[in-house]
Amino acid sequence: MSNKSYMTGESNIGRFIWDRINQKWKIYTDFEENLGVLQKTSRNLVTQLEELDRSSSWERSEEWEEKVEALIDQVEHIERSIQKWNLFSTVAVYLYGKHVVNKMNEAKQLLEEGNYYLPKFFKYLILGGGVAAGYAAREFVKQGVKPGELGIVSEESVTPYERPALSKGYLFPTNAARLPEFHVCVGSGGERLDPKWYEEKGIELILNTKIVEASLHSKTLRSENGIILRFGALIIATGSRVIKLSDFGVEGDDQAKNILYLRDVKDADKIIEEMRDKKNGKVVVVGGGYIGLEVGAALKLNNLSVTMVYNDPWLMSRLFTKEIAEFYERYYMSRGINLINETSVIELEADSSGEVKKVKLKNGRELEADFVVVGVGARPSTSLFQGQIEMSRGGIKTDGLFKTSIDDVYAIGDVAWFPMKIYNEMRRVEHVDHARKSAMKAVEGIMAKGKVVEEYDYVPYFYSRVFDLSWRFYGDNVGDATVVFGNRNPGAKKPKFGCYWIKDGRIMGGFLEGGSDEENKAIQNMAWHQHKVEDLQELKAKAERTVVHNLTDGRTA
Repeated sequence: MSNKSYMTGESNIGRFIWDRINQKWKIYTDFEENLGVLQKTSRNLVTQLEELDRSSSWERSEEWEEKVEALIDQVEHIERSIQKWNLFSTVAVYLYGKHVVNKMNEAKQLLEEGNYYLPKFFKYLILGGGVAAGYAAREFVKQGVKPGELGIVSEESVTPYERPALSKGYLFPTNAARLPEFHVCVGSGGERLDPKWYEEKGIELILNTKIVEASLHSKTLRSENGIILRFGALIIATGSRVIKLSDFGVEGDDQAKNILYLRDVKDADKIIEEMRDKKNGKVVVVGGGYIGLEVGAALKLNNLSVTMVYNDPWLMSRLFTKEIAEFYERYYMSRGINLINETSVIELEADSSGEVKKVKLKNGRELEADFVVVGVGARPSTSLFQGQIEMSRGGIKTDGLFKTSIDDVYAIGDVAWFPMKIYNEMRRVEHVDHARKSAMKAVEGIMAKGKVVEEYDYVPYFYSRVFDLSWRFYGDNVGDATVVFGNRNPGAKKPKFGCYWIKDGRIMGGFLEGGSDEENKAIQNMAWHQHKVEDLQELKAKAERTVVHNLTDGRTA
């Protein structure tokens, strides 16, 4: 060993010894300060116990309470002993210096643990961290909420974002969308609310937190890890949960590693991981609705072999007419996507590693698969509130300002079963446009402070973008007749076509593929005002000539 190495080692040993001496000396020199911290923390623990007694309806941690009570007794014993040794005499400091430090650290830990059991109060609390939560937060700020009054509790690890990006730009092979660029409210052309925005506005984000118990009448929520939250007013924005193949009794769904669903960023990341690992592989997409169509297109853009399987006679059967669906079916097949309709998955066959390699269909066919993406619908997440609140058709019943049957509790977005004024009936709508607008209307009502607020007046709106296509729909797809117009040739450079739904001589809904902003606005206007139709052939001829230009002139089409 060189002299330099020896000296360095000797220096390190000396520094270690000196640090140890300094730490021990600090125990004694800081004795009075440490004792003060211990006494204050002990008093705070007593306060926590008292507050927990007032929240007796909640589950308690007996182990934690026993530790707290034992520590409080020990602190009282230390205080009596120090008084016996004449306060801060040298003997007292010597006997209890290290003991006080240990108990001080233990008390701090117990106090922090107690926060999980002690209710925290928010004047306004949003349950859910999706699109609706973000737009509600922005509206609260607009309406003058004060720092510290608003909290958002969410199972997700990130602040609210525009969820539609997940099945579109997020899965693109190039120039893919990534957070933070699509945090709300960029989807509607507004300001992007990144984590710093919430911090600046004094809005507390309680992320990675699953609520497992809700007591709406006592205005209290409890999380999976024991955190208790109290509220003055609650907005339920829990959205929807995906329907799984196992819900239909499909064998192998719960065990397989490579059966994927899409609801949040983590789900989208799993799809991206599979695309990378199974490059140029075979994918089975189960479902012919929104998720199936958009994810199927994105997978194809990533050079995967895609087969779509759906139980309905045509794609998007809940919205599209057969004529509309035929265009998209022909277009998808022209892009190399295989379509299998009017059948369903009955079994998923996995290999020894637990990965599905074969998808068995009801019609007897078997499909090879490197992974499977399922998009067969969603159900509103309302199980927490069953038996406490008035519900109907899976949703939470509200009025036109999204008030529920319980005072100071509101429901917005996917979970709300609300009065749709335009059709004079109650409905539930699963779409991002409604999530945004219902959130803003609910907050407007909450913060009205005696002012009159107009009730929610909404016309349904749906849209999608896949490949080079883009369509919009406004209104209701009901009626006794439909009028289809335009160029439905999937080989056209820029296909443009549309459809009207007619009921009792009035336009109830309108669909347009490839429309301009002006043309889409015209379709929206016709659905909103339910324009009168005197002659279907004349309407069709006019639409064929102009697509939708000038159709908004007057009340008669």
